Amino acid sequence: MRSVRYGTMGGMVPATPAPANEPAHRLTDHADAVLAVVERIPEGRVLTYGDIAGVVGQGGPRQVGSVLARYGGAVPWWRVVRADGRPAAGHERRALAAYHAEGTPLRPGWAEGTIRVDLRDARWADPR
Repeated sequence: MRSVRYGTMGGMVPATPAPANEPAHRLTDHADAVLAVVERIPEGRVLTYGDIAGVVGQGGPRQVGSVLARYGGAVPWWRVVRADGRPAAGHERRALAAYHAEGTPLRPGWAEGTIRVDLRDARWADPR
């Protein structure tokens, strides 16, 4: 189980060590497993929230989303998308910049504001 400071997706800041006078927060085993899978997703590839839940073998897409909302700033959160290929709500532009930088395949329409990853080409085939 890892020790982290809260690093939320809202701020997208990496988790930092706790000050000496403040105890570190301990992640649950589930949160640790989710973050470990997300850390392994290669550049230019993605998994859906449901894919990650399947790999972890516990919880579902919403539980994965909850973990990323709380602790996702320390991992490549943009590599986790909805089942239709859309990135996390409210973070579309930051995700798009990361997709371009990593060469992630996108579906037509991203230039018009509909940002969707092409899951057929971008889904990581072997997350286990």
